[in-house]
Amino acid sequence: MPHAENVQALDRLLLCRADLRRRGIKISDSTIARLEKKGAFPRRVRVSTNSVAWMAAEIDAYIADLAASREDGR
Repeated sequence: MPHAENVQALDRLLLCRADLRRRGIKISDSTIARLEKKGAFPRRVRVSTNSVAWMAAEIDAYIADLAASREDGR
């Protein structure tokens, strides 16, 4: 598979709540919902009636932005 296709496949990866915790995001569901509503956290994707997930690329960008803001002193 060419590199561009690998990147596109990774962009479509969906992360469950456990995946967020493994990435260090250990905030409550209600806090995530509040941050999503404010536009301060990537919006979830409804996978089924009772299941949601997040796009891996968006979560990774969110984490990178947190690290950048720490370095900038924001």
